[in-house]
Amino acid sequence: MTNRIALVLALLILGLFLADHFLFHWGLPLFLARQFATLIEWVSFWR
Repeated sequence: MTNRIALVLALLILGLFLADHFLFHWGLPLFLARQFATLIEWVSFWR
């Protein structure tokens, strides 16, 4: 992955979060936090 690709991906992710906050009000950060917590529980099961 080149620096240019990483920068474009970071800007796209940041743009998605900004659009969610100002336009859509989907609660995307909370949704992702809940999904990450579920993933951590699932991975800890396999430990």
